[in-house]
Amino acid sequence: MGVSLTKAALWTSSGKLEFTPMNESLLKEILSFVEQFSSQHPQEAEHVFEEPLQWSTTLVASDFKTDYDISDSDVQSHEKDSEGHPLLRLSPPTVYVRSFSQLSKLVHLADDKKLEEVRACLEGKHNDHKMRFESHLQVRLDPTTVKNDMELLKQLCSGGEKRVLKSVRYTSDYEFSNGCRAPLWRQVHGEICYLVIEPCDTDNLYITCSTAGVFLNGESGYERTSDMYEDLLTLLKSQSPYFDFGVQELPSTQRIQHVESVDMEEQGQPQRSYEQQEKNVHDKARQQHTLNKAGGEKKYEPCPRWKNLGLMSPCGYVIIPCKMCPEISSKKQGPGAKSKMKAEFSVSSLHGRLSSQKIKTPAGALPVELSSESSSESEEEEEQSERRPESNTDLPSEYWQIQKLVKYLKGGDQTATVLTLCAMMDFNLMQETCQLAIRDVGGLEVLINLLDTDEVKCKIGSLKILRKISHNVQIRRTIVDMGGLQSIVKILDSPVKDLKALAAETIANVARFRRARRTVRQYGGIKKLVKLLDCEKDVEVARCGALALWSCSKSTKNKEAIRKAGGIPLLGRLLKSPHENMLIPVVGTLQECASEESYRIAIQTEGMVNDLVKNLSSDNDELQMHCASAIFKCAEDKQTRDLVRKYKGLQPLVSLLAKANNKQLLAAATGAIWKCSISIENVAKFQEHKALETLVGLLTDQPEEVLVNVVGALGEFAQIPDSKATIRKCGGIKPLVNLLTGTNQALLVNVTKAVGACATDKENMAIIDQLDGVRLVWSLLKNPSADVQSSSAWALCPCIENAKDAGEMVRSLVGGLELIVNLLKSTNNEVLASICAAIAKIAKDKENLAVLTDHGVVPLLAKLTNTTDDRLRRHLAEAIGHCCIWGSNRASFGEAGAVAPLVRYLKSKDSTVHQSTAMALYQLSKDPHNCITMHEKGVVKPLIHIMGSNDEILQEAAAGCVRNIRLLALANRKARLFY
Repeated sequence: MGVSLTKAALWTSSGKLEFTPMNESLLKEILSFVEQFSSQHPQEAEHVFEEPLQWSTTLVASDFKTDYDISDSDVQSHEKDSEGHPLLRLSPPTVYVRSFSQLSKLVHLADDKKLEEVRACLEGKHNDHKMRFESHLQVRLDPTTVKNDMELLKQLCSGGEKRVLKSVRYTSDYEFSNGCRAPLWRQVHGEICYLVIEPCDTDNLYITCSTAGVFLNGESGYERTSDMYEDLLTLLKSQSPYFDFGVQELPSTQRIQHVESVDMEEQGQPQRSYEQQEKNVHDKARQQHTLNKAGGEKKYEPCPRWKNLGLMSPCGYVIIPCKMCPEISSKKQGPGAKSKMKAEFSVSSLHGRLSSQKIKTPAGALPVELSSESSSESEEEEEQSERRPESNTDLPSEYWQIQKLVKYLKGGDQTATVLTLCAMMDFNLMQETCQLAIRDVGGLEVLINLLDTDEVKCKIGSLKILRKISHNVQIRRTIVDMGGLQSIVKILDSPVKDLKALAAETIANVARFRRARRTVRQYGGIKKLVKLLDCEKDVEVARCGALALWSCSKSTKNKEAIRKAGGIPLLGRLLKSPHENMLIPVVGTLQECASEESYRIAIQTEGMVNDLVKNLSSDNDELQMHCASAIFKCAEDKQTRDLVRKYKGLQPLVSLLAKANNKQLLAAATGAIWKCSISIENVAKFQEHKALETLVGLLTDQPEEVLVNVVGALGEFAQIPDSKATIRKCGGIKPLVNLLTGTNQALLVNVTKAVGACATDKENMAIIDQLDGVRLVWSLLKNPSADVQSSSAWALCPCIENAKDAGEMVRSLVGGLELIVNLLKSTNNEVLASICAAIAKIAKDKENLAVLTDHGVVPLLAKLTNTTDDRLRRHLAEAIGHCCIWGSNRASFGEAGAVAPLVRYLKSKDSTVHQSTAMALYQLSKDPHNCITMHEKGVVKPLIHIMGSNDEILQEAAAGCVRNIRLLALANRKARLFY
């Protein structure tokens, strides 16, 4: 930990973490790791540290709940190591932790101070190891230092023959806010950026700059292939004798230069200017270069043939080998060549048929995407920084060749244009350098303008190039900015099949961001693409149309446009195709659109479920994944679930679980199983294929998107008694409980439901209680998500009902009852209903009911009685009925105005509301004042009607309430007669 954090984090001189974005990001990653460690690696979490982690904590003894011995201000965990030492000990203000399991629990107890605890822990560990890692700190680099060193080295690349380096560049142009250019996942290892430096006398050097120093990393990967060096200058001296000779008198960096200048001033010596130092270096470099030339280096002249054509690089080297002059292999070019060539390429006019008015932005200009363009829809691409070489000398030969071809493309006739397009297609247009070469010299303008000509061959050539280069994020955005997408959409009406197919495939690439999808729709592209699906005789045209619709269908409005254009039956027809390359975009479009109810109904009614099921048995993983994903979305509806069973789709879904290495496929398959298992009939079928045992095995070491589905399925399986026992026997209870410590809200909703379902089995409940599962579920009531709160409260109901000593268990949760009562202030009806249900279970214990009463449960329940939500009414009435048992609560409910609204509940059409209401009214009727209120509100007539119910409990409650009212009336009558 010490070395890694010393490298990755930014520390103050006093050993404290600086408050920087990078450090905050590190802290959050470490916190997430610690929180999830126990659930993802339960065995490792129990491992005891050789030395305890210790730091000054903000926690006090009252923050610790069960599993801890508390003595005054000191705390010790029940868990101990083999020698009897506690794995957690608190002696304020210092806490000692000896395992990840205890560390995870402590962080959980810290609640809103979690990050503070992680920070304090790391600072404590850092100071503990500070002396041990002093050597690392002495050579510490930071992004600013590296940037200054790079600026210095860039100056040493200039000056022609004076230079001591050919080139230096970063591998990435994108700079994070903390100054680093390394990916975030490498920054945590202390890495700042990656460089490529070309010395004059050796091969390119691939360098990693980190906070601990600099080192060679090889051409690919991040592995260190050399010793660690103090800074860039030291590394370059060791690798390049020419550089070493040239910089003998140059300070290692501007940072060291400043230190040396101070030393010189202290000694009374005049400080040399940087210009003087650089001049000295260049003089020596020139001498070395002269020696090299004297050694027989051959001097070449440029090949006139290629020079006249302009196919020369800015460095002066021939780009294309000249067959006419084979003896010439590399040339030097005059210093003005580069600027001349750039001028030729940047200024040109389009001749004849090319429209110059069409282009909306200058050639090479990159569009600026505003935040308003970000989409709430699923995006296939994120904004990416453009990776460009630091200087033109680093560009490969293909870059300049393509730029020359673009120049011909601008001025040639039809034949020349077609030949030039063919020549361009000979290059690897999937390579980023080639893609950007076309854009940088204005080639996109030309290609887009060619789409508006009448020449079919020119259009085909242009589209073939656009189809490939539009895989580049910047290029597809530039195409949209230039208005090119409108021209491509127009071509969809062409009678030429090749043109339609190419245009559709290009749209499939370009329409991967929101603005492009909107443009396609606004210019009528959706209708035209749907029309392509009807090309039964031309499979390729239909396939390309489906590809384009797949990209466009990520927009909600486009989904509706596809439906209105008649796309659903056409997609259904293509779903029967025997061609996998056709099926993948078709199913991809259907599963994307299945988020809309209209599509789900159509998939049911038009016989597509059968085709989806058949393709689950395909040999193509991608096709299987999209089919399972479509079933996942459609199986929310019972009819679809029944159809999947009818067409024997349950067994193929279980078979897909064997492909656990393909996480996308696994997520889709488990999702489909989850939704299909909502139907009890399907659960029985799944069990014939041992699905439950396989699902339990997927509870660990899986990504969250898989876990959400697996746990969701287990929650449905656990509705069957036999499944609860199977989950226990397969060891599924512990991993389920471990998942309660996570942070993913969808996962927490599902895992609380699954734990609650398992808790209805007393043997399962005993294990859950032993694993501290009830406390974990209870703590989730603090979660900000209403869904998590309600799911947790529902799970508590069976836990309380089936616990061996429920009353004592609830009392052991310090602050738990107060938390429950406070949630009655929620505005979410589902939360309120679940909390009322939990209160009804808790109130069965009189001691706990007394505590609830002290926390003000009566007025809060009474305040909710005016609700019209039958689900809430049912559990609210049940809670009121059980709370009446204690003290003067009956009278208090009457005073709080709870009686009259409860009478209205008897008009509900929900019989369960009638039962709980009758029980509540019976309890309330034991108070005379409540009887009067009930009688005034006309409760007797509906109660007499209810007394005729077949439900004995309901009969007795209604009869008891009527009896109490009649007894009070008789007593009043006798009293009047007496007086």
